[in-house]
Amino acid sequence: MERNLLKIISVTILLLFVTIGCQKDKNVTNVTLGKNIITIEIGETVTLKATVYPIDAANKVVSWTSSDETVAEVVNGFISAKKLGTTTITVTTEDGNYTAECEVTVTPKEVGVMINGIRWATRNVDFPGTFAAKPEDAGMFYQWNRKVGWSNTDPLINSEGGTTWYNTNAEGDTWNKTKDPCPAGWRLPTHEEQENLAKVTYQLTTINGITGIIFGAGAQTLFLPSSGVRHGSNGFVYCVGDEGMYWSSSIRSSSMGTNAYYLGFLINTVSPYGNFNNRAYGLSVRCVAE
Repeated sequence: MERNLLKIISVTILLLFVTIGCQKDKNVTNVTLGKNIITIEIGETVTLKATVYPIDAANKVVSWTSSDETVAEVVNGFISAKKLGTTTITVTTEDGNYTAECEVTVTPKEVGVMINGIRWATRNVDFPGTFAAKPEDAGMFYQWNRKVGWSNTDPLINSEGGTTWYNTNAEGDTWNKTKDPCPAGWRLPTHEEQENLAKVTYQLTTINGITGIIFGAGAQTLFLPSSGVRHGSNGFVYCVGDEGMYWSSSIRSSSMGTNAYYLGFLINTVSPYGNFNNRAYGLSVRCVAE
């Protein structure tokens, strides 16, 4: 009886050691952030997501720091913009001291300008949901009814890290709100709103070396840079500095197919015009207030 009991105890202890040996804690090998560059406005709050690897690591504790807390503070990944400037947000793992960084630029709050009863944003859309830092910045190119931004210069890369151009048209009769790249509180303008903008006073001008058209007069002026376009068939970028093309949310149906309207201008003729184009082209986006 005693021998059997001792045998059972011995087997149990052996199994316990084997189990413990198979459950070794996994050490952290890396950490990444969902974004490496962010532009936000004063007073805004955005969230950065940190991913610790391996996914089943035993210790996923991380700490957050800002290189300039007067520009933006960070608490558990929540970034609060304080003043104009640039800061670097760093996440560090407790296990292994691995780090990842994101550059955060804080820009003025976008209040827009009123022209013909419509409030227009003063900057192009850059990364989806954000405005470019300055009025003369090109921002990113967008294909109609898609919320994926494309680089305004080569190499060709989109806001999701992809490098394969979408040479097909997106479906829809209007630009779907869920695919609108404008920041919260803003939207794509309609064809009619763009036509009305083209009727106001305008002139050719240059801001910090970037040529474009300025609409309006006095304090209520709107500058559109000649940021160029990406071709619908292959994403080739052209006409930078010579032409500006800005999508509307409106389509044009005809016997030749369904295209979308845009507002464009050529620097050599100055005069803005309304036209329509294949929806696979990558154009600039300038938003209006909702």
